[in-house]
Amino acid sequence: MKLVIFPPNDEERRSKIERAAAPMAVVSPSDATEALREIVDADAFFGKITPELLSAAGRLRWVQAPTASLEHYIFAELAAHPCSLTNMRGLYSDVVAEHAFGLLIALCREFPRYIRQQQSAVWSPAGGENERSDFISGPGTTNGIDRAHRHLAGSTLGIVGLGEIGRGIAKRAAAFEMRIVAVDPQPAQTVPGVEQIWPTEQLPLLLAESDFVIIAAPHTPETAGLFCQERFAQMKRSALLINIGRGAIVKLADLAQALADKTIAGAGLDVFETEPLPANHPLWRMENVIITPHVAGYSTHIAERHLHVMLDNVGRFVRGEPLRNLVDKQLWY
Repeated sequence: MKLVIFPPNDEERRSKIERAAAPMAVVSPSDATEALREIVDADAFFGKITPELLSAAGRLRWVQAPTASLEHYIFAELAAHPCSLTNMRGLYSDVVAEHAFGLLIALCREFPRYIRQQQSAVWSPAGGENERSDFISGPGTTNGIDRAHRHLAGSTLGIVGLGEIGRGIAKRAAAFEMRIVAVDPQPAQTVPGVEQIWPTEQLPLLLAESDFVIIAAPHTPETAGLFCQERFAQMKRSALLINIGRGAIVKLADLAQALADKTIAGAGLDVFETEPLPANHPLWRMENVIITPHVAGYSTHIAERHLHVMLDNVGRFVRGEPLRNLVDKQLWY
């Protein structure tokens, strides 16, 4: 058996892969011409496969994608090919979930306002200083500051997509004592803490019930442009939208309009239809929006996990065991 790695990995990673793959041969072509020659009799491939490489493969049985997302990876010939495709999902479930809650808590507790005010040494609570409770009567009545700062416990969180990242979000939402509902293409699954899992067709119901909506779905033909003017109109006017899934899922022009019209209350965004987000985009200037530059999946733990998945799957392939992270190539996940 033979595994082709292209583009080549660094020497340390390649050495570990070779040990896991033994007795399967491992080759790392230095350029595309050599890769075309080596893939002819390869059984497995790790890296960026192309239509040209695939057409040259005579006995390819397994392709390991180096990424979790596949919208940039799958092409028609690969979808139709009999080889198994696996991806790198599961690497980011905790770090992306943490980022999602960072965005959500920052919006709920008015952190962007306070960070702006800090630059000018301004002490001014959302809701107004004159609303502050005193030590005479205490917090016996709900005031403007109370209303300006939102509370997670007891609120309803709607999660769009219950894959690894969606489950990580649900786990953390349960710790915050939130009510959790979700939509997913596989609604029959059971996820601890999630009260209801509806099929994706029930998204309007989730939007109507949710105080906060977090998009954790992959980019597929079905999710592209899913969040548009119609969807925002189905959300509560007080709702916050968090997108740490894929930028193509949210139509940014429609979102900007919904925020400007106060159709929804705010948004925390890490991914965008166009990246980098153009400097003249209105979202940059909206005080009820937090923008982070597609960094939710970054952590010092990711590279180690990435290698572990590869080593695990190489060993499984050599031993003839079921592969980890198999993908339905027609669905892109």
